[in-house]
Amino acid sequence: MGSIWIGAFVGFLITVVLGIFFPFFGQLIGGFIGGVVAGVIAGGAGRGLIAGFLAGIFGGIIIAILAVIGLAITGALIAGLAGGFFGGLVGLGVGLVVLIFMFFGAIISAFGGLIGGAISR
Repeated sequence: MGSIWIGAFVGFLITVVLGIFFPFFGQLIGGFIGGVVAGVIAGGAGRGLIAGFLAGIFGGIIIAILAVIGLAITGALIAGLAGGFFGGLVGLGVGLVVLIFMFFGAIISAFGGLIGGAISR
């Protein structure tokens, strides 16, 4: 089970780095690399699929948290306490949209992880 978490972590890092510039392909490549890592260590396409899916979920959660915090800080710097509150609310809305899209990204990452896990076997 530890190799799935290692693959998910590696896939998550790649998803975050590449997802900024290439949203669709970053998730696919992150899931693929996570699946390869999990597949090499533990073997199997199923473990690669799980590692890719977890990488996509982690990426979406972190981006949603950063959206809430970033927009709250931006609002506070621009307009003080009321701006921070309004920025936090806007960040919460953006975070919810990110979480909805996270499920699609997790499916894309899981598909990449399935391919990576199958190839590494």
